Amino acid sequence: MSSIAESVGVIGAGAMGLGIVRSLLRGGFGVRVRDIRPQAEDDAARLGARCEPSPAAVARACSITLVVVVDRGEIEDVLFGRDGVAPALAPGSLVLIASTIAPDDIADFAARICATPGELVDTPISGGPQRAHDGTMTMMVAGSAAALDRCAPVFAAIAGKVFPVGGRPGDAARFKVINNLLAAVNLAAGAEAMALAAKAGLDPRQVFEVIRASSGASWIFADRMPRALAGDYAPRAATRVLRKDAGLAVDFAARHGVAAPFASAAQAAFAAAVAAGFGEHDDAAMVEWNRRKAGL
Repeated sequence: MSSIAESVGVIGAGAMGLGIVRSLLRGGFGVRVRDIRPQAEDDAARLGARCEPSPAAVARACSITLVVVVDRGEIEDVLFGRDGVAPALAPGSLVLIASTIAPDDIADFAARICATPGELVDTPISGGPQRAHDGTMTMMVAGSAAALDRCAPVFAAIAGKVFPVGGRPGDAARFKVINNLLAAVNLAAGAEAMALAAKAGLDPRQVFEVIRASSGASWIFADRMPRALAGDYAPRAATRVLRKDAGLAVDFAARHGVAAPFASAAQAAFAAAVAAGFGEHDDAAMVEWNRRKAGL
């Protein structure tokens, strides 16, 4: 296995990115961080990371840089905008895209990074902020064998399960889109069920316990419903992000000529919740949105 740089870069120190920073530091790495939000950088610095003034500065300091921002537009800016990563890449530098975006967009970014001395690795993540902090996330990874080998110590520090799923950037993004289709559908249905239970006069906490131990359970139901029951909608995974992810699933299905009525219904539900003002709330607020629709 090849050696890696002492410092690993993390661009985007939000709910997931900050957990990755913590896990890397716990794993013995130095960490360089850039985020456009001063509070996020302050949080990373308190953990022991060193903050840099730009994505380019992170890339110059690190041979492996993880990008953990929200969407295609933000990645475009991080990689190719002013003081972006791409012009700062040295020979052998790796850029890991941990965000959930369309597979074709990952392939496009990879081709553009190939014009630099660096290489892009497709590394979407799953599991939520707590598992990011614990270093137990799931990662789907795709890239050259040499790049994946070099990244193995980083993966070991931040993930509990790593699935190599292909040799081309975009291959892992396909797996992540399918995963997020199910996550969106399960959460939308779970929120609807909890609101219906409350409207029917059932004890929501008892409903949660029964479902969690029964056939209606899902990972995202078990993860989000305790927050909803506590009325805790501080954003770990914002509703607008799962709206984006559901839209990616709908688009992916359409590209392949597959009807996706459940994904489409979930996308519509998340879009309506965002329009109702829940976009910046944790997506557990889908329960509150359904309760209000039900007149509760």
